[in-house]
Amino acid sequence: MIIIDYNAIAIGNIITQRLDIQEDLIRHMILNTIRMYNKKFRDKFGQVVIACDSSSWRKDYYPEYKFKRKSGREESSTDWDEIFRIINQVREDIASNFPYKVIQAQGAEADDIIGTLVAETQEFGKHEDVMIVSADKDFIQLQKYENVRQFSPMTKKFIEDKNPRLYLFEHICKGDSGDGVPNILSPDNTFVDGLRQSPMTQKKIASYIDSDNLEETMGKDIYRNFVRNKKLIDLGEIPEDLKQNIINIYDNVKPAHKMKVLNYLIKNRMKMLIESIEEFY
Repeated sequence: MIIIDYNAIAIGNIITQRLDIQEDLIRHMILNTIRMYNKKFRDKFGQVVIACDSSSWRKDYYPEYKFKRKSGREESSTDWDEIFRIINQVREDIASNFPYKVIQAQGAEADDIIGTLVAETQEFGKHEDVMIVSADKDFIQLQKYENVRQFSPMTKKFIEDKNPRLYLFEHICKGDSGDGVPNILSPDNTFVDGLRQSPMTQKKIASYIDSDNLEETMGKDIYRNFVRNKKLIDLGEIPEDLKQNIINIYDNVKPAHKMKVLNYLIKNRMKMLIESIEEFY
């Protein structure tokens, strides 16, 4: 299974390549990226699955989640509404015209879809090798499973960590400023109110790792924040009903027949991709 983090590759390419906001250009970039990774990994990892973002259950649990990202886009001169209109339209086009499973579930981010599908490959009779195509280091935690690898479209290198469980613990302690999640020494409103985080040192993290009783070692308030961050960062914390819905969607969605690809590329005058059409299959 090749799982592609759809919004990440789309937005990442638009930003890094400084693409003009033109529908034809963005469509070509997205499809060409999928073609490239299908060709690169299909022999070993098999079918492409497109994991797509929806509204996140994390915002209900923690309203400050990704607050800075939203406000940053509102202040930006970039027409984000048009960008999302285009990438959403291309997502629908892929679902209707390409031989890939396109997975989107209400309340789920692509992270939830990827985490759920990877965990599902651990079930009896469902084992298969998985390649995650994403630059997001949150997925390092999934390398605790021996069948999982990750490739970054940003660096064009594999992302690897010798101790993914330790990485996850440290990530929980340090938080994730990009997602509006402060470290466990800092309150919920840290980023919303522009507060400085209390310093989180490796020495302090080491003291937590060595503890037999985290709540006692950390104290009530810090442990409460540890639980907060674990809920937001650990992909093992995805709500059970959401995981089941993702699995149901995956099991029931039917990829388009591969014969539709050519007609779609012709209709959209994508000559360069027509010449490489076999690499979509």
